[in-house]
Amino acid sequence: MTDILIVEDEPAIMESLEFILKRCGWTVGLARDGEAALEAAYRDRPRMMLLDIMIPRRNGLDVLREMRADEALRDTSVLMLTARCQPYDRQAAENLRADGFITKPYANTEIVAAVRRVLELAPPLPA
Repeated sequence: MTDILIVEDEPAIMESLEFILKRCGWTVGLARDGEAALEAAYRDRPRMMLLDIMIPRRNGLDVLREMRADEALRDTSVLMLTARCQPYDRQAAENLRADGFITKPYANTEIVAAVRRVLELAPPLPA
């Protein structure tokens, strides 16, 4: 089972997040756009998703909306990640029951602490 699915279209950010999270001992999956994120979520059943809002082929809010509407994915924990600091984005993510919101640029320790908090609070997902 995948612990964390990273959904990010910027290669340098994705590689950095993958390195940081793997170094902490978590298993990591990768997706570069919204369609790939949903495919990976259905296939791999990650414990949580680190989901950028501004991604191609369905933005992160659309991905989260679909996940929350689907019984198979609705309980997957999701941390939203974005370079945009618009109140609308944060409110939309909260309305869709995102488990957290991280604004770029971020500190590596902030990412690790947020992921750890979410994974510790998340109940195990059914297989």
